[in-house]
Amino acid sequence: MLHKAIGRILKYGVLVSTWGLIAAVSIQVICRFTPIATPSWTEEASRILFIYAMAFAAGLAMKNNYYVHLDVFFNSFSKKAQQFLLKAIPIITFILFAIFAVYSIQFVLQGMAEKSPSMGFTMGLAFFSMFIMSVSICYYLSITIRKSFKNKNI
Repeated sequence: MLHKAIGRILKYGVLVSTWGLIAAVSIQVICRFTPIATPSWTEEASRILFIYAMAFAAGLAMKNNYYVHLDVFFNSFSKKAQQFLLKAIPIITFILFAIFAVYSIQFVLQGMAEKSPSMGFTMGLAFFSMFIMSVSICYYLSITIRKSFKNKNI
């Protein structure tokens, strides 16, 4: 139940962010080809929405194993080394993103005092995308790690 809810939240986050990005960029394009002045907030909105789309998508990419793999490099190792790497790489990546999550909280708290130049919201909101990305990646890596230790073939 929780697994589906997290996946759904990330999926809707990607969709809303992407559609918001498309809307902001469309406003910019339309305004450039008409006498209407381009609103100043559209540039910042498109940047923030792109960052959030990538933050939400990062966990889903980890869930579906969409990241790039260097198969030629990986296949050059022995089977025993490959089995070790299949367990070690997710653990190391998990540790790095867990550290990233802890420090992103500090970054969000520091950004609370700073205001966005054109939109006026707290920059902690923009920086929160790093926390979303790191926690969602850690969540799906924890599932991968757990499965790799349950499955003796990996």
